[in-house]
Amino acid sequence: MFNELQEIKHLRKKLGLTQGELAKYAGVSQSLIAKVESDSIDPTFTNAQKIFTSLQQLSEKEEQKAVSVMNKNLIYLEPTDSLRVAIQKMKKYSISQLPVLEQKKAVGVISETAILDALMNNKSADTPLLEVMSEAPPIIDTNASIHVVSHLLKFYPMILVAEKGKLLGLITKADLLQVAYK
Repeated sequence: MFNELQEIKHLRKKLGLTQGELAKYAGVSQSLIAKVESDSIDPTFTNAQKIFTSLQQLSEKEEQKAVSVMNKNLIYLEPTDSLRVAIQKMKKYSISQLPVLEQKKAVGVISETAILDALMNNKSADTPLLEVMSEAPPIIDTNASIHVVSHLLKFYPMILVAEKGKLLGLITKADLLQVAYK
């Protein structure tokens, strides 16, 4: 829960709410919100709790979910595909990494870096991806928050998005940045 009374005005404005709207949602008067924001009154613990709980619930409701930023065009490879096929697909779609799926289940990731490493280590372009792919990326639910997505992308090159076990799309750092700067 939020812990500073001085944050109320900032959080309310960030959510695009008027004092009256916040008051109605929190079950307090608009004048109480105005007085708390102007620091002319200290609310009771109960009223402060109502206001902060309302702000928290409203901010969670406003937060974007994985489904709103995921790339629904799921381009993938299979473990038996060769490095050559991976290179061709990456060039065709101008992407630097692809999930590797087997029977619609994630089994790995292949990236430009992994391909370059394999070729530099004298692997043939006909080498199957199974021999050079990285571990499978995490799979999150469509309702996972953007906060969760951004945290996972610090550690993984991509995240797969699924609903009831069915893969629906993926999210990369580029997808997240595109949404952030719309």
